[in-house]
Amino acid sequence: MLIVADENIPLLDAFFAGFGEIRRVPGRSIDRETLEGADVLLVRSVTQVNRALLEGSAIRFVGTCTIGTDHLDLDYFAERGIQWSSAPGCNARGVVDYVLGSLLTLAEIEGVDLAQRRYGVVGAGQVGSRLVKVLRELGWDVRVCDPVRQAAEGGDFVSLEEVLDYCDVISLHTPLTRTGPHATWHLLGEERLARLPSGAWLINAARGPVIDNVALRELLLARDDVQAVLDVWEHEPQVDLELADLCVLATPHIAGYSLDGRQRGTAQIYDALCVWLEVANDIKLADLLPRPWLAEMALQGQTDPAWALAALCRGVYDPRRDDADFRRSLSEDPTKQKAAFDALRKHYPIRREIEGLKVRIDGYSPDLRKIVLALGAELV
Repeated sequence: MLIVADENIPLLDAFFAGFGEIRRVPGRSIDRETLEGADVLLVRSVTQVNRALLEGSAIRFVGTCTIGTDHLDLDYFAERGIQWSSAPGCNARGVVDYVLGSLLTLAEIEGVDLAQRRYGVVGAGQVGSRLVKVLRELGWDVRVCDPVRQAAEGGDFVSLEEVLDYCDVISLHTPLTRTGPHATWHLLGEERLARLPSGAWLINAARGPVIDNVALRELLLARDDVQAVLDVWEHEPQVDLELADLCVLATPHIAGYSLDGRQRGTAQIYDALCVWLEVANDIKLADLLPRPWLAEMALQGQTDPAWALAALCRGVYDPRRDDADFRRSLSEDPTKQKAAFDALRKHYPIRREIEGLKVRIDGYSPDLRKIVLALGAELV
């Protein structure tokens, strides 16, 4: 069996070498020629897998080690009888950690209490629902917009207009869809962006085109009260340099790039391939993950809860590092800028997740206990 794989997929050999030969290719360079003789294609979100790529190939299984599937032509797969799998939820915790770190940065800059903000989460899938759970367990005011889930199951959802009118923190976690009644392409365009309340914070860690980037740039130029955090860009790896300069935090599509999340995605696709081939999935991710650098923290019972929240989150991950790396990489030369964007992703440093952190509280403190459990860390 010949497997063609994005060279940036972690643990390729560990999970897939036993199936046959692996041909590694940069994700944006996978083309029909590289697929010659291949049976399996493994990608990440940068590779468009469609009729133009697969027509005439022998590919029978496509796996994407990512949550999203907007880069896959699922209708064509069904037409051709191509089996496929994604990795739902694999990097959801990493994105939650990214949002928490971004909130801490925004609050520090503006000198506000995060508990007094009103949060709107748009999209309550794997990522959004986990973020909502954390925010609500912290005791914060959260409203959730997900028209697809609302139509299917009812529940305590609100409209996007209510989010825009009521919430002063809006975090986007929708898939990217271009057609249909719930299309998310330019979900926030000029008119909706104009409705953002005074002092609003806007975070996009979903897909770049969910926000009209030109309209957002013009809004930020006109309103210095609105703050933006962008991890995704409408034409990435090409980035609007002026828009990036206007953001409080700007990063190269790495919100979910925790080591745990990336390797979890590979493991999920390995499991799916095993099911398709009807073989045992004997390789377990738990046996491959290294121990985290920060395995345990101890807090005194008298610790200020706000300080503890920041210390726990930033002890594991602080997005300001990625923001600084990204800004240093930006170039007026489009070719250099695109190459730098991909290089930051390819050589991304080791980063773990808050859920892997053990926390000990020396003394009695219900407030600290609440924070530790809300974050998903392990209380010991």
